[in-house]
This record gives sequence, structure tokens and C-alpha cells, in this order.
Amino acid sequence: MPHTFNIGDLVAQFLHAIGTELVFGIISVHNIPIMDGIARQGGIRVVMTRGEMGAAHMADGYARRSGKLGVLVSSTGPGAANTVSGLLEASFASSPLLHITGQVPRKFLGRDTGATHNVRDQLGMLQSVCKASYRIERAEDALRILQQAASEALTAPMGPVSIEIPIDVQKQPIPQADADTSLALPTLPARPRASDADIAQLAERVRAARRPMLWVGRGAIDGGAALQQLLDRGFGMASSWAGRGIVPEDHPCNLGGLNGTGAPEVIDFYKTVDLMLVVGSRLRGQETVDQSLALPGQRVQIDLDPAAEGRSYDCAQFVCGDARDVLERLVAALGNYQAEPGYRAQFAEMKQRARQAFARTLGPYAGFAEQLRSQLPRNAVWARDITVANSTWGNRLFEVYGPRDAMHPVGAGIGQGLPLGIGAAFAARGAKTVVLSGDAGFMMNVCELWTAMQEALDMLFIVMNDAGYGVIKHMQDANFGGRRVYGDLAPPDFALLAQSAGIAYRKLSEAHGLAEAVAQLARQPGLALLEVDMLAIGEAPPYFPYQKS
Repeated sequence: MPHTFNIGDLVAQFLHAIGTELVFGIISVHNIPIMDGIARQGGIRVVMTRGEMGAAHMADGYARRSGKLGVLVSSTGPGAANTVSGLLEASFASSPLLHITGQVPRKFLGRDTGATHNVRDQLGMLQSVCKASYRIERAEDALRILQQAASEALTAPMGPVSIEIPIDVQKQPIPQADADTSLALPTLPARPRASDADIAQLAERVRAARRPMLWVGRGAIDGGAALQQLLDRGFGMASSWAGRGIVPEDHPCNLGGLNGTGAPEVIDFYKTVDLMLVVGSRLRGQETVDQSLALPGQRVQIDLDPAAEGRSYDCAQFVCGDARDVLERLVAALGNYQAEPGYRAQFAEMKQRARQAFARTLGPYAGFAEQLRSQLPRNAVWARDITVANSTWGNRLFEVYGPRDAMHPVGAGIGQGLPLGIGAAFAARGAKTVVLSGDAGFMMNVCELWTAMQEALDMLFIVMNDAGYGVIKHMQDANFGGRRVYGDLAPPDFALLAQSAGIAYRKLSEAHGLAEAVAQLARQPGLALLEVDMLAIGEAPPYFPYQKS
């Protein structure tokens, strides 16, 4: 039958016009016009996920790795509710996401009639976890709202934005849209630019310092060249766990994610630092033990969000501006400044001492980071779930060499690492993607393993199997008299699971064999699963702050 151009087609044309490569989601009763439009439009790959939760996290992982807008299409009510986990995590990570969902026909809105998939306040639910949320109720508003929502998601500070479109609006016939500049995004607002006076004051502080240091977050992701120049001038550096690899972590003066907590050598060294520049980082509670970590006394905060000033730690100066621009102007203003002679060598020596000391706290897992790193290409994508392995060697010892090569659930939600990694694998463009998770977290989104299989991705899944919630057990040992309750889980037979998905599999029962197992599984492109039998190798030791001592 002949097709009449409708709002669903407009959505498809708009997504194509703004350069959308991938859409993640599930086709359903309240989004068929949009999905039908995308299929007929062509040029956009739809990733058919097994759940909306997984789709949302995949769109986030794709956005983090690619630096582009992640796009998610879901159904109404339960489908939209399933996206909330991923939208919330994208908010934590400031990832640009555009979520398009359906809605019941307009005549049922706000009436609680029991219409299929209807919820009392879907828009409010989405608003609670998004940067903004919108509803398209009139055909003449559709393009304007689409452009506004996508622009807002991409405007710093970035984040997820949702649009709901009632099904009757999606089907509404409209004149054929022009597939030209009329569909393009408007020019994004200019990022805040620090004043010349702020840069001059900042440069004066640095010139007065003898032992300066940087703490760098994901907000500085485009500032690697300027950060490297500051390291060349003698600065030391640490990064948040979300801001890793902006300067390659094999640089002798970059601590990477070994940024203090649980590393007495680093904390002691902070006492000798006379200036710390905190660049594009929230100094989150996980990394600072809820802001109790003692950082150097004189701090300058650089952030494009004016609301960030003093949000977690106070500062002697706040510079509001884009991190890359501020850093580049600072480098130019410093002239021939160099830090104190010998400081660079002391920092590099401290780094090696701190890494070795931290590794010694990991028991049989002391060498896991180096074994794994030795067998992976330099540009491997490093996606992690919230698990003991990630909280210890995954975050702090495994080296990352590129600014978009690492990701983890910034909001500390378990089970999100697997779909984050799958989304990143779509943008990896030939780089191997490695996902580190525990057995419990892996099972929360295990259905998405079949999404990775259907899409023929190049991924290695490493499952640290301790048959339960290891982190919770450490908390119970430290704070609840060792009463380990409700933390033991019966894991699946991972060999049979891998076989059912048609992917390569190995089981590791000896710590020293990790490098060889990874070399075998990672040698060929495709999917592979490595199960690390922690019951055979040994329980992971408790780590700070869960050590009784």
C-alpha cells in the first residue's frame, strides 16, 4: 500500500540528517512508525537489543567511545521505565544521549484509563533522571523539539535528553520534509570562556608553586596535548576513574587512577604538593571516601559548569571555562616555567613505589593488571563493571593509553559494564573491547550477550567468578562482625553459557596463567569469555576502606 509521510518519518530523516550512525532499542507497539521510518530511510543501523536497559547503556557506551550523540528508541511505560538505569548512568557520566520514546494517544494522556503501557507521569519519570524531557503533541512542533533536544544533549555540560511522542502523533501525516540544512542542528552555544584576568591569576599561582600537580576528570577529555605540556614542565598528575588515559598512563608522572585512596604513598606525597589544579572533575565520593581524602591545601578548580565551584572541596580560585581552552592559555602564559628541580624524579619514583605497594595488597591477584595489559593491544577498550577486581586493579593498576579507551559505571551501579562495553565495541573500529565483571554483575544483563553475538562484535568478556557479592562481603566483615548474609549466589555453568552463544571459552584456575589464557582468547577477532575461578585461585583480599586494620 502507498505510504504517507508522517512524524515517524520526520524523526528518521532528522536522525539521518544529523549524522546518526546507530540507534539502539527494541521495536514495540508505541514506536513502530519511528522504526518503520528508520528502516525506509536507510543509512542508520538499528541494534536490536534484548532489553531497554541494555539499549540505554549501549547508547551511553557508544557515546563515550565515539564522542558522538548516542541514540536510544524505546517503547512506552514499562519500556521507558526500563531505560531509567541507563539514562541515570548517562547523567552521572555527562554522556550525550537522545532518548526517543512513545506515548499513549493524546486523548488518554493524564486520564489514567488503563490504556496499554500508560503510566501516570512518564514525562516526570524521565525528567527525574535526564537533563531535560519533552513531549511532542503537535506536528508543527516536532522538528523544533527534536532539534532542541539533540542540541541540549550535546551542549556542555552534556547529558541525556528524552522526547516522548504519542502514537497518534507519530502516525500523523505531514508534508514531505526537506532532507537538507532545514533538518540540521542549530549552532551549539559557545562554551564558557575564562576571562584573561582569571588566566593571569592562575598563571601567577602556578609560577609561585614549586611542586604543582593535576587532578584530571572526564571534563578534560579534549585537553591531552596541553596536559602533556604541563607534565613536560614538571607537573605531576592523577586522574579520576572516569578521566583516565587523557595522557597515556605509562607516562612516569601520571598516576592514572591510583589517585590516593588506599595508597598511603600517594597520600603522603600530597603533603609535599603546594598546588593542585582540579580540572573537569567532581572529586567523587568513591575516589575520595566522600571527600575525606586529604588533598593538597591550595587547590584551583577549573570547570565549565559554574555550579561546580566548591561543590565537593573548597578552592582558592575557581576558573569557569572549557578545560582545553583554559589549559592551552595557561601553558602559553607560563613562559619558561619549570617545577622544582628533582620533583619530577621524586614523583616518578613515588608512582612506582605506590603501584608495587598497592599490588602487594591484592594477594593472588597482584599481577593481574600487568599480565592482562601485556597481552592486549595498546588501543584496547577497557570497560569494567562494579566488582572487586575493578575497584582494585581494574581502576588503579591496569594502564589506559587513550582518552576514550576506558569506561565504567560512574554511578557505581552493578551490571552496567557489559552493555556499556557492547556499545563501545560498535565505536571501537577495529580495537578489541575487553569487559571486566563479576559473576553477579555479568548475569544482570547476560541477555545482551546475544546482542553482541548477533552483531558479530570483537570482544573479550572476563568474568571474575566468586559465586556472589564479594564487595558486600568485605563490607560485612569490616562493619557487621563478619556476618555474611544474602551474598552467596549460584553462578551458571559459564562453559555451557558460552557454548550456547557459540563463543570461545576458557576457565582460569591458577593466577599465573592469566596472560597465556588472554593471549589465546584475544588472538582472533570475535567473542570470547574467560571465567576466572576465584574459588580455586583464592578470595580477593579486602581493600581500603574495608580492611579491618
